[in-house]
Amino acid sequence: MQIVFGIDFGTTNSALSVYRNGAVEMVALDGAGTAAALMRSVLYFNEENEIFAGQEAIRQYVDDGAGGRFMQSIKTFLPNSSFDGTEVFGRRYAIEDLVAIILKRIKAQGENHVGRSVDSVVLGRPVLFSSDPAKDSLAQRRLEKAARKAGFSRIWFQYEPVAAALTFEETLRSGEERVVFIGDFGGGTSDFSVIRVRGGDSGRSDRRGDVLSLGGVYIAGDSFDSQIMWDRVARHFGRYARYKTLGKDEWVSVPRSITHTLCQWHRIPLLRARATREHIRVIKGSTDDRRAIENLENIISDNYGFFLFQAIEKAKCELSGQERAMIRFSERDLCINEEIDRDGFEAINGENFQRIADCVDEVVSGSGLAPEQMDTVFLTGGTSRIPRIQSLFAQRFGKEKLEQRNAFTSVAHGLGSSVPLFA
Repeated sequence: MQIVFGIDFGTTNSALSVYRNGAVEMVALDGAGTAAALMRSVLYFNEENEIFAGQEAIRQYVDDGAGGRFMQSIKTFLPNSSFDGTEVFGRRYAIEDLVAIILKRIKAQGENHVGRSVDSVVLGRPVLFSSDPAKDSLAQRRLEKAARKAGFSRIWFQYEPVAAALTFEETLRSGEERVVFIGDFGGGTSDFSVIRVRGGDSGRSDRRGDVLSLGGVYIAGDSFDSQIMWDRVARHFGRYARYKTLGKDEWVSVPRSITHTLCQWHRIPLLRARATREHIRVIKGSTDDRRAIENLENIISDNYGFFLFQAIEKAKCELSGQERAMIRFSERDLCINEEIDRDGFEAINGENFQRIADCVDEVVSGSGLAPEQMDTVFLTGGTSRIPRIQSLFAQRFGKEKLEQRNAFTSVAHGLGSSVPLFA
């Protein structure tokens, strides 16, 4: 009996499907409840050299008082040629090692589910890890190496939006054909495709001819969170602080290399570098906003960036169902209560929305079809629920064509459906 895993290793969450006996099933990765199918793509290393992944990593991190080393958004580093690993409590981990820890945890959960070892996997990948072809290729090689370190020997890759299309295809009646525009919104990238789908057994193992167009942009859920941080929260951490440089009687701003890094939650640990922390200490000595610089020191030393961004993400999600939301966060002497409304959120993310819209138009143009020739628009991923994203697609294709199901597991399910195309 052939058994193959389909793994959607995501920037924020990961999911697993199993292909066996000609059918695909989802596997709960992180306990029970509505989010059981998902595992947070995070790692936590405590000072006893224990390593935790997923929700367990978050629980241990909280129980240890935000001590140890917490890592998230690891996927975003795959195309970064200048980052090949990190040292944790005296031990060096290559980026492939970090990814392999998560993949190995997922593999173990899947093997427990099926009751046997499995060495075959279809891995999802974005259309673009990077717009630089060399970095894009590097990212896939690293992901493949991580999968081998995790214990897989037979590895295939499938574009994430194509996987989502295969999930949609299973909802069609036998013989029903459609041209579908797929929008797959992750944490790090937004990927799009135009593909012909057909209900029932198509009788074709090679579906490459059905993919009419592919494209992607390096903007997604994390980008919107970062923009909220920059515009609404970063002032609490020195965005507008000034200081006097040594020996000069003139005010300068905190370096953007610090404030911009602060606004990318997965990069905050990079501010722990000795030279950076010393620079911040010097800034604190002559700043006009000492409290903000102390907050900056604390978010670095206490490692609470993850929880701050959770508060930001919560407010962002609330704006999909209501006109305004509050960003609430408390830590040490810091108490943040920042209101943000939907109009403000859309205004500060105007450039992000425009880049997504431009990519959508390019993918449609690349298919050789007009928007009205698309039978269905299938959207997946949490960001697809943002009203401005919904209106972006409704304006181009018509609201009646929009479909949205299984926002967080469509890709993983489709990776399982991809197995007959490879194995």
